[in-house]
Amino acid sequence: MAEAKNYFIHATAAERYARGRPDLHPAIVRRICEVTGRSRFFAVLDVGCGTGLSTRAVARVTDRVVGIDSSPEMLGQATGGPGIVYQQAQAESLPFADRSFDLINVGLAFHWFTPDAFLGEARRVLQDDGWLVIYNSGFLGQLHGEDDFAQWHRDVYLARYPTPPRSQASVTDELVRPFGFKLVQKETHDQDIPMSSDQFVGYLQTQSNVIAVVEQGSERLEDVAQFLIQGVAPFFGGQPRILKWQSHIDFLRVCG
Repeated sequence: MAEAKNYFIHATAAERYARGRPDLHPAIVRRICEVTGRSRFFAVLDVGCGTGLSTRAVARVTDRVVGIDSSPEMLGQATGGPGIVYQQAQAESLPFADRSFDLINVGLAFHWFTPDAFLGEARRVLQDDGWLVIYNSGFLGQLHGEDDFAQWHRDVYLARYPTPPRSQASVTDELVRPFGFKLVQKETHDQDIPMSSDQFVGYLQTQSNVIAVVEQGSERLEDVAQFLIQGVAPFFGGQPRILKWQSHIDFLRVCG
């Protein structure tokens, strides 16, 4: 697979990401503890940490977490806390010693990696009883009480701003076993997130399909924002609404 383009190397995109992303990570971290049977971890590596939402969430269950991302602009927007360290690095070339971590967390980032290279590195830096958790969370294009919204999202928004190319590799036992992992469990979780129209427009401007056209000069951010504001306004009616997100979580364990 050709190397995925990095859409998050622009300072303005990182700023929008830090402001506009809903924090879905704490619920997933709670589920990680439940599935692994561990209330705390020795050391955690958060790969593709972006602006640090996932890093701060997993920091609650460890004394030491390292968040890495390939984009210095995203890391520049990351806020810290006790036991948190941020570092610029590639998922496919982890600058850590063998067996340094007992949990690797990958939230909303695996589709930007070269899977084989990352999995090999993940196994190398994990302890022999370690866990690798990969998850992706996305907006389902549904707004409670507004059936017509799904059509606008699909036929207007995504038609104008299609999703850019990314890895299509899914996490399967066949994919991960050659690298010393066992796929223990796959789960899907829904979350309902209340948002105002302004918050939702801010979120849409963090998506890679919008970042791709704005940062590459195809459209001005002001024009995109105006298009989105006008498009979503009829569905919100000036009031916060409930939007549906869904997370797919893969729990992998080192199998020797």
